[in-house]
Amino acid sequence: MIDEQEACACLSVNGMIATITLNKPTAYNAIDTDMALRLKLLALEVEARKDIRVLVLAGAGKSFCAGGDLDFFVRHIDDLAPPITQLLTDLNIFLLVLQRMPALVLTSVQGVAAGAGFSLAFMGDFCIAADNARLRPAYIQIGLSPDAGGTAALVRAVGPRRAMQLFLAEQEVSAQQAMQWGMVARVVPAVELKQQTEAFALRLALWEPKAAAATKRLIMHSAGTKLHIQLEEELKAVVSCMDSESFKLKLRQLRQNRHN
Repeated sequence: MIDEQEACACLSVNGMIATITLNKPTAYNAIDTDMALRLKLLALEVEARKDIRVLVLAGAGKSFCAGGDLDFFVRHIDDLAPPITQLLTDLNIFLLVLQRMPALVLTSVQGVAAGAGFSLAFMGDFCIAADNARLRPAYIQIGLSPDAGGTAALVRAVGPRRAMQLFLAEQEVSAQQAMQWGMVARVVPAVELKQQTEAFALRLALWEPKAAAATKRLIMHSAGTKLHIQLEEELKAVVSCMDSESFKLKLRQLRQNRHN
């Protein structure tokens, strides 16, 4: 029997594609300590599986994630530091696992993505958004600084000046605006989000996993790496990828096509 903690986020696997679903739709998938812990454990489970090439992160119901669970915060209002520290410690491990796992991570966003949900939407390698997505930084309005990796993800996506604008000057960003700014890869009709997410994830899953993982790793490490070290890492990755049977097969096919 699944207890309440396990039910707040769930994992499903379909072939090479895993999906973690935030599963508190009546609370707009708001994050409390139970959900943060569950997300961490599920991400570690996905990371340990060699058969998974793509992880989709989605929200149940009409919204992706409304951020931190305000009811949870109010219940602990007289001593917030311990539960918030625990929540963010587990959530941060979840985010670090998303970044380091070889599987590509696709966030699928509909409805409200606010606060930590706003940050979480952009912590994947790709984001697909429904045209009804409402992206709300929402931190400064309640007197908080960003969390859930938002300052890293948004600076990586749009640069420091636009990240500053997003967190300090914008009440809400539409999915279309987010795509123009490079935060979102695709915007699709809300009724097609599930189907389009599955198609996008399948396309990503078909890439050679060793090459995809190496590309992800190189990009993630590039910002803090000196050029000569990055070039050396690129060299090592290319040589390693060329040693795969998949690459050798494709090379023979390309050579054959050229001679036909």
